[in-house]
Amino acid sequence: MITVFSLLLSIVFLVLAVIHFNWFFGGQFGFEASLPTKENGERVLNPKKIDNAIVGLALLSFCCFYFYKSAVTALYLPNWIMQYTGWIISILFFIRAIGDFKYVGFFKKVKQTTFGEMDTAYFAPLCLVISIVGILIETLN
Repeated sequence: MITVFSLLLSIVFLVLAVIHFNWFFGGQFGFEASLPTKENGERVLNPKKIDNAIVGLALLSFCCFYFYKSAVTALYLPNWIMQYTGWIISILFFIRAIGDFKYVGFFKKVKQTTFGEMDTAYFAPLCLVISIVGILIETLN
């Protein structure tokens, strides 16, 4: 069960990393819809290319972590990394799912924007699922 969940999260993080690297290299697929905006359409965040690369690298490292966690490979990380990283990732994505109570997450106030609708339908639920599956992996381990 841990292997399946770990591989599932690994694939999800790989797809998310590829999307962020696409933005770093100038791609526009989903870029506008992925940024929170105020009611008047003004962006709340204005990420630079390097920001996309940093997030992409973080997501790729999460992908690698869960791939190692699946035990499909004989390569293992130090015990302290294996012990705490899964909890940290789960907590981060749980906090993202809850949000900032204004523009992001389940409890946001600004919901009638493109991002708000996408966040309610896809982004926040995905973060919650990542968090729950991560917690399951850690508790079953």
